[in-house]
Amino acid sequence: MECAGRGSQTPCSGPATRRCRRCQAVAYCSISHQVSHGNVHKKECQRLEQQMKHAHAVSDFPFTFSEEATVQVCDKQETRCSFLIKQGVHRVGMWMFECSCGVSAAIMDSSRLIKGWNLSSTLCPCREPYTPLPKLLSGWKEYYEWRCIPLYSPVALLLHWPLTLYWAIKLAVQGNLIPEIHTELRIHYLGPEKELHQLAVFSELHAVFPDVRIQIDLVGPAIPEERNGERIELRDYAHCTETNCKCKFSTESFGPTSLQSGSSAINLKLHAGYYHDCYKDLMKGSPPNLIIAPNAGIAAYRSWLPTIELIKEIKVPAFFSDYCEEACNLATSCLSSVTGASPTIPIQLNPFRQPLAVEDSALLLPCYSNCFIFGI
Repeated sequence: MECAGRGSQTPCSGPATRRCRRCQAVAYCSISHQVSHGNVHKKECQRLEQQMKHAHAVSDFPFTFSEEATVQVCDKQETRCSFLIKQGVHRVGMWMFECSCGVSAAIMDSSRLIKGWNLSSTLCPCREPYTPLPKLLSGWKEYYEWRCIPLYSPVALLLHWPLTLYWAIKLAVQGNLIPEIHTELRIHYLGPEKELHQLAVFSELHAVFPDVRIQIDLVGPAIPEERNGERIELRDYAHCTETNCKCKFSTESFGPTSLQSGSSAINLKLHAGYYHDCYKDLMKGSPPNLIIAPNAGIAAYRSWLPTIELIKEIKVPAFFSDYCEEACNLATSCLSSVTGASPTIPIQLNPFRQPLAVEDSALLLPCYSNCFIFGI
């Protein structure tokens, strides 16, 4: 963990081991750095103290591996690498980008769609659901029960991308920001990074939105220029490792649907660049139902300012997630300074956050990918 007073007039004297006694969420390398950072920290200390009181709820997951993936990673008894090794998915396929050593070792063609889970059929959703979709999936336990997946399966580590999108859409419907989706759904998805190597997991959107044609425009500076304009059709679920599983032999796109014959239920298109620069080209088609920006980091990047001004102008509902509640607090402050309004959908814990803690986060708050979410 970095010293909260890093960047002061004097360099850090060592590791950040001196915690703020009140909030316990920030740490310093020395008394001098704690004193120099005092005026900044006093504005956030009480807020962080309240967030730390709810830390247990943030790290509450139903999985058999929950303690290993949360408390033990935060306490450095485990690492993301050691956890993935135990799950048998370290540095393979779509899992390659879930740890730092996997990213550094990745030599695969980044333009190639990785289609497999690297798991057996009992551990992953490689086929149509066996039972009808419940009216509302309220969290990981309910989702796993519906998809008949055991709670020791690690698929939630990747499925948090499409299911966070599912949750944002449900919040938008409940908040009367958009009507109930029945036939077509258009999403502008801002700032994808590691998702670009895990796109096959978005096929799960067909399970939670059956018979809906979905168009997702992924927009961001992390998209390579050579992939600008690339179209990807997801015609079936990501496959398991079993050669005789019927997921390998399906002759129909996602099984029986009411979609026109031969059409793809889920279409992705990549756009290199910032949203405010790409918007005119995006709007040559139909306008989106929703904008979503996962792990947005709004307070950390000035490039968000013109995008926020654009979202305010076009009046399309937009949802943002981040790694912890404090990041969302800072984000809503930035948004309010531009829009002049508070979030329409307040900051709340995302029931489909990734159940594997972020290592070496800037705060001692528990941090997870897509942890908290809010909408404007």
